[in-house]
Amino acid sequence: MKPAPFEYRRADTREEALSLLAEHGEDAEILAGGQSLMPLLAMRLARPAMVIDINRIGGLAGVTEIEDGISVGALTRHREVARDALVARDAPVLAKAVPHIAHHGIRNRGTIGGALSLGDPAAEFPACAVAAGARLVLASAAGTRRIAAADYYLAPFETARGPEDLLVAAEFPADGRGAAVVEAAPRAGDYAIVGLVALARPSGARLRDVELVYFAAGERPNPAPAAAAILAAADDARAALAEAAEAARREVETIATPSASAAVRRHLVGALLGRAVAALFEGARP
Repeated sequence: MKPAPFEYRRADTREEALSLLAEHGEDAEILAGGQSLMPLLAMRLARPAMVIDINRIGGLAGVTEIEDGISVGALTRHREVARDALVARDAPVLAKAVPHIAHHGIRNRGTIGGALSLGDPAAEFPACAVAAGARLVLASAAGTRRIAAADYYLAPFETARGPEDLLVAAEFPADGRGAAVVEAAPRAGDYAIVGLVALARPSGARLRDVELVYFAAGERPNPAPAAAAILAAADDARAALAEAAEAARREVETIATPSASAAVRRHLVGALLGRAVAALFEGARP
């Protein structure tokens, strides 16, 4: 199929992009990496009157230090996220997620801002942002606001971003915890049936400061605080896996889709927890 007709505008400045969004609002779509938008246009699942290309805007790419961590510009490509030294230092969970994202061509072009702003429940970066306590920076003609990633994702492809908002950066607090990103997918590069982002501080047989966020299981990133609390309280986290996995199955929303039933996803919720815990301990070895 071919896209429905639309007007194309290339914004050369942030102010120009915000002005266009203020004028066209819900009738406009933002083009960054285009790895999600272009297929949606081709299938006519998205029919904007205008597409605003932001790729030439300076200052929207790259990673910079801020007071409590790092700011990742919205136009930072996935491959750049994976290679950045500041990401490795303060938000290593992002680098752990990149190899799971589709294929090299998509990782070369796709942007973190596009992945975060779309609200795809099967995407890795939104779950990473929720687990890490990230703040999403939204700009509009009215000013700039920050919203916690945990409050940003409302439903599949539905977020707290308004029609006049442009996601310009994501701020990640410095996090010294170990990170693991595991998922079950039909093939490498396919969308996950269920995925899990896990953060913790391994110490001997224990895990401290545990955070668990599932993705692709339900309609948005799904934290599992009860399972995390069980692991964090145990003197031996591996010995507590069965109890924690059962808690995760109870608290994590699972849905049925053509790729998997809710029951299959519920099983994978527990199975992936064991893989994530093993990866956390493996990463802690000197």
